[in-house]
Amino acid sequence: MEKYTVSSDGQKIHYKESGSGNTAIIFIHGWLGNTEWWNDQQEYFTPEHHIIQMDLAGHGKSDSSREDWTSSQYADDIKAVADSIESQEIILVGHSMSGAYVLEASLKIPKVKALVLIDTLKNLDESFTEEQVEQILSTYRSDFKYAVENILPQYLFVEQTPSDVKERVQKEFLQNEPEKAINALQPLYKTDFKSIAKQVQIPVIAINSDASPTNLEGNRKYLKDYDYVTIAEVGHYPMLEKPEEFNLILDKVLQKLA
Repeated sequence: MEKYTVSSDGQKIHYKESGSGNTAIIFIHGWLGNTEWWNDQQEYFTPEHHIIQMDLAGHGKSDSSREDWTSSQYADDIKAVADSIESQEIILVGHSMSGAYVLEASLKIPKVKALVLIDTLKNLDESFTEEQVEQILSTYRSDFKYAVENILPQYLFVEQTPSDVKERVQKEFLQNEPEKAINALQPLYKTDFKSIAKQVQIPVIAINSDASPTNLEGNRKYLKDYDYVTIAEVGHYPMLEKPEEFNLILDKVLQKLA
């Protein structure tokens, strides 16, 4: 069922709700994603779980007129959805940039009992200077289409990534206005997620691609209860690239967190 709620700054936030159960699993996409990225998970998990797929502001069917793009506002989007559903407990599943925002959201939502991160925050020790951030953003500003088609693929995909997944992601990226896409991304580089991570007291389990390493001990300096599992031969979109294997891994993670 498609629904809407309102975030703290008045933006309408779209979400889809299915299934039932005491624990709600809220799936949050990465940059320029949408609820549809989780359709395979919705189909697999709905029979026994309460499933929520949501669009952050600026994405999918949610409002995109936000003036102040911040990590805190994204966390409020997640909180607005969490406050709108009937559940005793919540598990937040955040992919890519939303991994950072579920950390912050968990501090605002008492019902959240655990976090699942999807190919994100693999090294919390990593940081960017202002010059590096500006260089990244200027790449998108100068020629967004070229960046999506020729620069991003080396970071998002691997040799085994199905061609239809590559085409889908790039097509969806290019449906966005460049400036809005940049506004939606900037908070990721302007927030101290190390300090936020140190406040997180609940279990955090990541499902990470083997395309790049995970700094286990480094992340455990910030997250009190952190672990990860690996899904092999996928790029940045394991839920799209290998949905069946991903679902089995996520199922085991959810059982561990139960």
